[in-house]
Amino acid sequence: MEQTRRNLVKLLSLGAFFPKQTVGAFNSILESLSPDSGQFLSTETIMNLPNDKIEALYKKAMVIDGLIIPKGWNEDSFKALAKTGYSGFSTSLLSGSLKLALKNIAEWDARIKNNSDVLIKATTANDFIRAKKENKTAVLYGFQNATMMEKSIKNLDTLYDAGTRWIQLTYNQRNLLGDGSTERTDCGLSDFGIEAVERMNELGIMIDLSHCGRETTNDGIKFSKSGACFNHTMCETLYKNHPRAKTDQQIKAMADKGGIMGVICLGYMIGPELGTKTTIETYVDHIDHAVKIAGIDHVGVAADFAIQGLQATGATKENWYVPRLTRFKPSYKVQWPPWIPELDKPDRYLQVAKILDKRGYSTGDIEKILGLNWLRYFKETLK
Repeated sequence: MEQTRRNLVKLLSLGAFFPKQTVGAFNSILESLSPDSGQFLSTETIMNLPNDKIEALYKKAMVIDGLIIPKGWNEDSFKALAKTGYSGFSTSLLSGSLKLALKNIAEWDARIKNNSDVLIKATTANDFIRAKKENKTAVLYGFQNATMMEKSIKNLDTLYDAGTRWIQLTYNQRNLLGDGSTERTDCGLSDFGIEAVERMNELGIMIDLSHCGRETTNDGIKFSKSGACFNHTMCETLYKNHPRAKTDQQIKAMADKGGIMGVICLGYMIGPELGTKTTIETYVDHIDHAVKIAGIDHVGVAADFAIQGLQATGATKENWYVPRLTRFKPSYKVQWPPWIPELDKPDRYLQVAKILDKRGYSTGDIEKILGLNWLRYFKETLK
């Protein structure tokens, strides 16, 4: 992929640790959010950065994961977190009911309070900046379904007050807001769904369309005043006829309104021939294509599994694959094993950064994909 050096002049480099120069758009972000921002990677340093220094660059980058599944969070999760280099991640909480959602939020509040030397509860972009400066990890609360709203728009206010900052409008099935990606029908947002989108915009809750059906996705982009996001998805052009993939038209429409697409790391979502033709290179192919359609400022990364990886959490064919054959429709094309080895471990995005570097991405653009694009989106969307 051909890259130009002019992006270096305006790159979003989180350099609080490189030589004393303040450059690029990220400096502007820091100045608007945190006046005592610090020091940044100079343009001269970036221009002369050898390829073998990508690990050093990664350690200094803002790394944000668009979706971590925190079920069963334990000491192993904390050990894995220490190896990730993450500045923050969006966490998927329980959405079965309002009561269950608030209980899960309270549990995470307690976890963060009891581990305040490691974790920060994130409600604004500035919390991610603070987490990076303090060598901690910011946690952004959200839900992969809107079912915890139950039948009341007012419950969005309750969830927002508790710390919710992103909501996926539907999961795979239909709910009161709209149709999911594997629902038989494809009818778009309901009146209730449009009302929910409007209130989420007013509050400053990110609108996620990852699992939404085609027309619900289109409506979510259309009716949201702020940019909607695809928290964790892939490109339909590269993986044809998968219900979870987004079309080029949807990716472009999302980006045109300021949104962001997190490319999912879950291997069986990336291609049909996992383990042979579908590899980490295929994963970066999805990043390449998303950048081509959306532009470099609108693409990020997202795992969609536990922070330590699926294999490390004990996923087996019996307890992971077999249950999904009944939970998901055949169109989901669930495979075993479901992971790409290089992505199924804590340093997954370091491996991605190395490939991006080999493919000719500038260091500034690599940093955008690793996390600065998410930071930009948080700044524009969260209140």
